[in-house]
Amino acid sequence: MKISGVDIRPGNILEYEKGIWKVAKTQHTQPGKGGAFMQVEMKNLIDGRKTNVRFRSQDTIERVRLDTKDFQFLYVEGDSLVFMDQENYEQITLPTDLLGDAAAFLQDGMEVTLEMYDERPISVALPEQVEATIVEADAVVKGQTASSSFKPALLDNGVRVMVPPHIASGTRIIVDVYERTYVSKVG
Repeated sequence: MKISGVDIRPGNILEYEKGIWKVAKTQHTQPGKGGAFMQVEMKNLIDGRKTNVRFRSQDTIERVRLDTKDFQFLYVEGDSLVFMDQENYEQITLPTDLLGDAAAFLQDGMEVTLEMYDERPISVALPEQVEATIVEADAVVKGQTASSSFKPALLDNGVRVMVPPHIASGTRIIVDVYERTYVSKVG
């Protein structure tokens, strides 16, 4: 499906220079002289390269629709992750770096969505939020107001997040996977 250069949005998957690219950021610019353009930061989903491209309103680019398939995370094997297709129970092994920083939040049995292009997995989407246990939390500094202050805490998966002062070690919390932020206390 062809779209105009100024209709590109973050998260779009584009076919550009014989590659498949995911849009990370866009910035619409209207210079004093000349036509408007969209400055687009993209990452190649096949080899991981990044690029910045300008698209004018008269430029058209092919937007790609990816097939999605539900998988279940099984276990880690060296630098790879093993997933199971929930329809036919076939297993697939993918490199850990396909997930980036979100890999730390994988939990045994977690359901994930694989995005496929030509039957080849090119990205893995985890749930937006997961439950985690705090293993270490700093003490509250006396005199801090509860409404605006947060303190650092270490989760059971090794990730550091900022939490409100009333959250103690051993507490189960809900964390935003992609923002790496505290959402709420469980229950």
